Amino acid sequence: MRSPKLWLLATLVLAIGLFFGFGLDRYFSLAAVQQHHAELLAYTDTYPWRAAGSFFFLYVVVTGLSLPGAAVMTLLAGALFGLGWGLLLVSFASSIGATLAFLVSRFLLRDLVRQRFRSQLQAIDRGIARDGAFYLFTLRLVPLFPFFVINLVMGVTGLRVLTFYWVSQVGMLAGTIVFVNAGTQLAQLDSLQGILSPALLISFALLGIFPLLAKLLVGVLQRRRLYDGVIRPQRFDTDLVVIGAGSAGLVSSYIAAMVRAKVSLVEKHRMGGDCLNTGCVPSKALIRSSRFVAEARRCQSLGIDRAELQFDFATIMERVQRVVRTVEPHDSIERYTGLGVDCIQGQARILSPYQVRVNGDTISTRNIVVATGARPAIPAITGIEDMQPLTSDTLWDLRVLPPRLLVLGGGPIGCELAQAFARLGSQVTMVLRGERLLPKEDADVSDAVRARFVAEGIDLRFNHPMREFRLMGDAKQLHCDHHGQPVVLEFDQLLVATGRQANVSGFGLEELDIALTPQGTIEVNDYLQTRYPNIYACGDVAGPYQFTHTAAHQAWYAVVNALFGRFWRFKVDYSVIPAATFTDPEIARVGLNEREADAAGIGYELTRFGLDELDRAIADEDTEGFIKILTVPGKDRILGVTIVGSHAGDLIAEYVLAMRHNLGLNHVLKTIHIYPTLAEANKYAAGAWKRNHLPLRLLGWLERWHTRQRGSSDQSPKA
Repeated sequence: MRSPKLWLLATLVLAIGLFFGFGLDRYFSLAAVQQHHAELLAYTDTYPWRAAGSFFFLYVVVTGLSLPGAAVMTLLAGALFGLGWGLLLVSFASSIGATLAFLVSRFLLRDLVRQRFRSQLQAIDRGIARDGAFYLFTLRLVPLFPFFVINLVMGVTGLRVLTFYWVSQVGMLAGTIVFVNAGTQLAQLDSLQGILSPALLISFALLGIFPLLAKLLVGVLQRRRLYDGVIRPQRFDTDLVVIGAGSAGLVSSYIAAMVRAKVSLVEKHRMGGDCLNTGCVPSKALIRSSRFVAEARRCQSLGIDRAELQFDFATIMERVQRVVRTVEPHDSIERYTGLGVDCIQGQARILSPYQVRVNGDTISTRNIVVATGARPAIPAITGIEDMQPLTSDTLWDLRVLPPRLLVLGGGPIGCELAQAFARLGSQVTMVLRGERLLPKEDADVSDAVRARFVAEGIDLRFNHPMREFRLMGDAKQLHCDHHGQPVVLEFDQLLVATGRQANVSGFGLEELDIALTPQGTIEVNDYLQTRYPNIYACGDVAGPYQFTHTAAHQAWYAVVNALFGRFWRFKVDYSVIPAATFTDPEIARVGLNEREADAAGIGYELTRFGLDELDRAIADEDTEGFIKILTVPGKDRILGVTIVGSHAGDLIAEYVLAMRHNLGLNHVLKTIHIYPTLAEANKYAAGAWKRNHLPLRLLGWLERWHTRQRGSSDQSPKA
């Protein structure tokens, strides 16, 4: 904790300690106020402005420090100043004091709470940003909720200060009127409880619920207006129409079929989507072949003098297609038909929230799930179309290895494919606008990949903004800049890997006026609903992540909410999302990395374990890499893990499980790991954290105790 926080905390503790230490709390009881009522009233009559100012200041201090006594002081306001002036003083003093307590909580507690409950607060902050005024207004209207608790709790959320102030000013008004008015009859009061009769409490509770009921009513009216003019069929052909048979669409259909819903799955191209046909499966098959080539070239490190390699690029690409065909039955029409899914090959078009047309037939449905995925984005660079650029969708038709391959983009796709082609013999040049590879990773992670790429002969061109492509006879050229100087790069084949854009057009979204995000994905709420509550979106087309496993994760929420949302809905949980980049060295990550934690202002403790200390890595001659763990300072709770090295994507699973079930590093350390395996690295990384948190004082005591148990060094043994 920084020194300003320490000073403020010390000041608050001192003030509160003095308040109770000197027994000042006894003056804030109803009996004490009634006893000194006459004296206070006489002073107020003699010095009205001084009394009002002193009262206002004291009220602000009491509420700002969250001290007991605000209720009694509200009564006193009515007794001394009457209903009108008393209400004016208390209304503003209570709001200002509450805002001070709010700010103190935000300054002292917010960072600490966010470190401890980051994932939970993300969902709360989204709700506060959207409905914070409603929530606070409801709480302010119900005196059963202690106002000082509301002040402190709201301080750790993302609620704006101005919103907190004006909602508090308005929301506390009803209760303030009741207490100030009761104070005008101070002499007749027997207790504070007498002010709030059961009938009055019920009235306040109903008043507090009113904003939520009003919001619910507004939602119902908005939905009726939204569906106004839409014909809802009396009977439906199916419970669910899923558009797109990639990861999100397949899992959506599978779950719906498992709960015995009637589901129609529409795919215009190939079952399995990008992951099976042009993404995960073929790229990993290509990477495996290229890794074997790289391993053979470093055979001497394994004690082998020479390894001769002969391969044909076309044969490797045929193997890639064979792998795809082997996996294909897992995602086939035959399999899903057997599961009870009505699989339809054709172009879907959404006619209304309840109707989808496919191949000239109209299907009526209770719900629609849009899972249309994404496609490679081609940057708007002059002349790029003339280069007939390859993308991750189209390169699988290659049968001749490009002698000189130019790769645009330094993200995961670009890095994976650039390294694979370089290992197979292409002269690869990577052109990037930025200053490093994999910009979402920490600098040391990017540096590890960069060093390997340079060692393998990949030409990396950082800070090279691209101006235009040109055809100079048979030569293809990229003209770009580097620190103000023109650079011309010649190549034979262009591979574009500059990101992916969601497939949001051509199937009826425009006609339904379904909104898109600034990133071009379909705008959905926390339940994956679009503008129309019965139309859902999941997977790459919805974002915010473009991972196959995240698409499958979202599909569960979309289908369960679509089929059973009238009874209970589930907000999609993004708290623990792992990711991997299958370069060599491999990169895997879950939770925060240093870059993200620093950007968010989240404090952390860093533990690092190098794989060069791991016996299995040494035996495999594969010691490059490390594990980085971010934990809550002083605790074993994991904020995030990054692994760089062989099989990082497999090793990260243990940390994903730990974070998902709130298990700390002590649990990882206590788990038995087989020796010698790469998985032991996880235990050793947890051990590195433990060594930094040894109870040194206790160990010192134990050392002295053991010394005494052995006896002094000059003591001779007894006969």
